[in-house]
Order: sequence, then C-alpha cells, then structure tokens
Amino acid sequence: MRLRLITALACAANLLLSGTAAATTYPVKQRVLVDNALYAWGKLPKSTCEEAQVGPNDRAGAKRYIAGVMQCLESTWEQHFSASGAQFQEAKLKFAGGSYCELEPRYDSDSVYCHPNHTVVYKLGKSWLTDPSDLWLMYNTATRYAQHIQELVLIIHSVDVEAFYDSQAERFERLRRYRLQSNCLAGAFVKSVWPLEGRSARAWKYLQAMLVGDVPGRPRAYGKTANLKLWTKRGFATGDPGSCNTWKAPASEVS
Repeated sequence: MRLRLITALACAANLLLSGTAAATTYPVKQRVLVDNALYAWGKLPKSTCEEAQVGPNDRAGAKRYIAGVMQCLESTWEQHFSASGAQFQEAKLKFAGGSYCELEPRYDSDSVYCHPNHTVVYKLGKSWLTDPSDLWLMYNTATRYAQHIQELVLIIHSVDVEAFYDSQAERFERLRRYRLQSNCLAGAFVKSVWPLEGRSARAWKYLQAMLVGDVPGRPRAYGKTANLKLWTKRGFATGDPGSCNTWKAPASEVS
C-alpha cells in the first residue's frame, strides 16, 4: 500500500488579512507556529488501542478498523488537551467517494482532513483494500487526525493564507513544514499506544519502508522521503508533540 499524503487546506474568510499586513519572510517567525502551546504540554498519555481485524478486500472490516483507531485518537488527544487545560473538539469520520472535500478523483482510494467541517474523510477502493492489514492504515488515520489537532491549536491558519508568504517557494515550504509536522504527531500517537498486541518492532520498520515523499518533477509540497521518515521516527522516538516543531527546523530537514 503506497502512502500518499494529500491534504485539503481550507481557511475561513475571516482569517484572510488585509492588504496592509506585512508578509513573513524566511525563516518562519509567527509565534503560533514556532512557539505553540502544544509543544509545552509534554508526552501524549500512554494507553492501549485494540486493532480490529481486517482482511483483504474487506471494506466493512477496514471501516471498523479506521473507526476504532479514531476512537483511540479521540481518547488520547482529549486527555492530552484536558490535562493541559485546553479546549478540545472531537473530529468526525466520513467514508465518501468522488471528489468530496478535495478527495483525489483520479485515485480509487484516498484520505483527507476536511477543515471546514472538522472531518477525517476516507475513500476506500481496491488499491488500499487489497492489503489493508499493515500498520500503515493506523498511521495514515493518525496523520489525518494530527491535522485536526493542528486546526485546534491554530497552526493551519498560518500556513496557506497568501498574506503570509511572498512566493510559491515560500508557500510550499510552509506546506512541507505543516505536513511533516502531522507525520511527526502521528508517530507520537503510535508511540503512545505501543506496543500493540500482535505487533513487533518489525512492523514499525516495515511501515518506515513504505513511506514515500515528494515525487520528482512535481512541486515539493510534502517533503523528501528521507525527511518524511525522519519526522515520523522522531515523533515515535519521543512520544512528545514537543519534538514535532518543524517550524524551527533547519531547511535541510524540511526540504
């Protein structure tokens, strides 16, 4: 199963700044990004998460699996927010088809986080259902949910608004920092429920081998494969969202 990290980015009209606002320059200096409260809350709480059984071409089983992981994510992140005195809002889960909320119509399988309605959206087709039983499906759901967390702590609102960048190159760097951060937060979540029953260290290493970043010849909006793995491993190594501050990272780690 090949990992594709496609994010639907939507910003409310009231977040658009007037023409008098000064654009940021490299490096990123907005406090909500580089000094977000999320980084000071400590490690995610340890908990258990039971994976539902899902076999090849088992659409109903895959839906149950994703829904179960969503429950684990809700519980973990709600505890984390509550312990820090922060307001939490649950995300919704939707299984859809076509191009709902920026799902990629060219592919039979896809997932996005839909910002306007706070929903993790999945399109499940043959390409993902043929072999859905690996750890990738949990990681992918955790990545989408991490984008919900980035929404709650206002990180997304400073990423793709035109007033915050001077060029397409700067915009793509912001997108890479944002997406690599969601990968890191997903790794931290997996660490919070690790070890998983029936899973060994080999399963985690196998997941790492599956991760694929930017495709040569296309805009660099997701990060190189090496950096995608770097941030995922960093989150898993610490279990702490504080280690996922991609906004202060050197350019070499977010290219």
